[in-house]
Amino acid sequence: MLGPMDSRSPTTTQQAIGAAAEERVASVLRAAGWAVLARNVRVGRSELDIVALDPGPPASIVVVEVRARGRRDYGLAEETLDYRKRAALRRGIGELLASGVLPDGSPLPRLPLRFDLVAVDRGPDGGEAVRHHRGAPL
Repeated sequence: MLGPMDSRSPTTTQQAIGAAAEERVASVLRAAGWAVLARNVRVGRSELDIVALDPGPPASIVVVEVRARGRRDYGLAEETLDYRKRAALRRGIGELLASGVLPDGSPLPRLPLRFDLVAVDRGPDGGEAVRHHRGAPL
């Protein structure tokens, strides 16, 4: 089943940090000329943070996983993408491709698919570091 994620507001500090990071990343992608096709897509039991169109070249559909950390005490945001989350993303991407449609019912464009990881870390000074890993391994 394909659909948007529940639109309730975040309930924990970490959820609020994640939601703000996803919003920031979506804004950065749009500013770079990407079209954000869907956000917080529920596919089966998986969630895809952002599904976007990278105009390229070459043009691609990109599933973007956003990982955020409020502090660096326990490592970088990239380090939170563990094997369970990668497996869930593989399942979700497979189900999205099999359905061929976005949550709004529009067809998924017939373009190559890529997976990107975007990490957002908040530094001790309150500034953010955003790192975009294109073609990250799943």
